[in-house]
Amino acid sequence: MAAAESNDQATRLIQAWQSGDPAALDRLLPLVYADLRAIAARRLADGPRQDTLQPTALVHDVFLRLVEANGLRIDNGAHLFNVAGGMMRRMLIDRARRDAAEKHGGDWRRADWVEAMDLPIPEATDIGALDSALDRLEQLEPRLARVVELRYFVGFTVSEVAAVLEVDKRTVYRDWAFVKNWLRAELEP
Repeated sequence: MAAAESNDQATRLIQAWQSGDPAALDRLLPLVYADLRAIAARRLADGPRQDTLQPTALVHDVFLRLVEANGLRIDNGAHLFNVAGGMMRRMLIDRARRDAAEKHGGDWRRADWVEAMDLPIPEATDIGALDSALDRLEQLEPRLARVVELRYFVGFTVSEVAAVLEVDKRTVYRDWAFVKNWLRAELEP
């Protein structure tokens, strides 16, 4: 199925589900699940082995949060991927914070975390500082924050980010070049 056709179908199903048709959710979940599962698998395959995090678990957590979110309005398929990307970001940040908590090793940092995130950040970056920086970026320029979430927390290619954000690929390349430098400046000690 073409990406545009898939997005249109997802949009129709989202609208039907939010209008109270529970059968639409039954048809939407497998459609979106396959896409998100493939993205999560590709993203996790790009980094070092993640024995304790599987794509299926990450996608299932996203689905649970989507279904349980009261009052969450999703406009279309592209918006769904934006929302899912933000959820994945928060889940990975929460996971990193939990792993860094004293009962899970305190200040000990796994050297492969920064590599797995593949972000332009220094080795000793505080994950809380990264999350705060992304929150500030979202306040300044929401699209740039979406680019980071979709590229590194969801694992989209530049073309996929451009399609979801409905912008030209050149815009995504420019945004990415800017945001890498911005993150480096924000996260330097």
